[in-house]
Amino acid sequence: MTIEQLPSANIKLSVIIPLYNAGEMFAGFMTSLLAQSLQEMEIIIVNDGSTDGSGAKAREYALNDPRITVLDRENGGVSRARNAGLAIAQGAYVTFPDADDLLYPTMYQTLMDMAERDDLDVAQCNGERYFLGSKRIKTLIPPDRLASTGVLDGPYWLHKALATKRYLHVVWLGIYRLALVKQLDLLFEPGLHHQDIPWTTELMFNARRVRYTQEVLYRYYIHGQSISNQTRTGMKNVEYQRHYIRIAERLEQINQRYRGKIKMYPEFPIQVTHEALSICHSLRREPDPAARQAMINDIFASGTHKRMIRNVRGIRQWYQLLLWLRRIYAWRQR
Repeated sequence: MTIEQLPSANIKLSVIIPLYNAGEMFAGFMTSLLAQSLQEMEIIIVNDGSTDGSGAKAREYALNDPRITVLDRENGGVSRARNAGLAIAQGAYVTFPDADDLLYPTMYQTLMDMAERDDLDVAQCNGERYFLGSKRIKTLIPPDRLASTGVLDGPYWLHKALATKRYLHVVWLGIYRLALVKQLDLLFEPGLHHQDIPWTTELMFNARRVRYTQEVLYRYYIHGQSISNQTRTGMKNVEYQRHYIRIAERLEQINQRYRGKIKMYPEFPIQVTHEALSICHSLRREPDPAARQAMINDIFASGTHKRMIRNVRGIRQWYQLLLWLRRIYAWRQR
């Protein structure tokens, strides 16, 4: 059966790609995507108001490959773009790569084979960071920390992964059963950076069957334009740390909703305090006194200091938390 004849019932994977000013890296990404050994895909490119010609390039790809659909939207952020793609996705599974990264040729075939063989809700792989400046490559999750698994339930897998302290809450390292995502009405929160963290947490709390392969199949490029890799100071840093305040709040809310429904491993509350402590580390590096005070005020106004106390677990994290609470109370100006 040719791609052109492929009925929607045979779409194994919906690949949803938020696209915003991916520049020259978009061509490399698309080359890697179209070279995938898995052919039974639909490719949904959501052009999120690109101003660098990326949207026009996406439409050129669509003219030459019937699997590609392009949605043009005003700029609304990655969450709205992913949600727009989810609204029309038809595959058995769904995934969300970034338009400036690179996929290894067998990535989606490997994950689909795992998913179909073991009737998985989630299949995940390992990846690598590629530093564009130095050309250095670093494996995302060291195999000695987390090796390939058999079939696990979602909460146990998340506990095992978080315990490595190297696991990344990113949606681009896996494929997800679309029916489960739809059943949960699981959408990405507009305007929230690192929205992958609560999204993957809630999905794993509901997944019955998950498998992980340590095989490196995704290349994540580290460059200056990446939101998570930009250096921020002053009020830009204050605004950015507010996202982590919201992430910690969302994680605690998810834990509270599922308490009594799943086994609540210690790593789940630890994760709440861990995300909140990242604000404290940023606070120490902030050179602007006014911005530092604004961040401290946000910690107290949002109740993040109490949230960390409620969720802290283990001697080491207690030591870190008490050290930071002592500091922020000392630095606070009333």
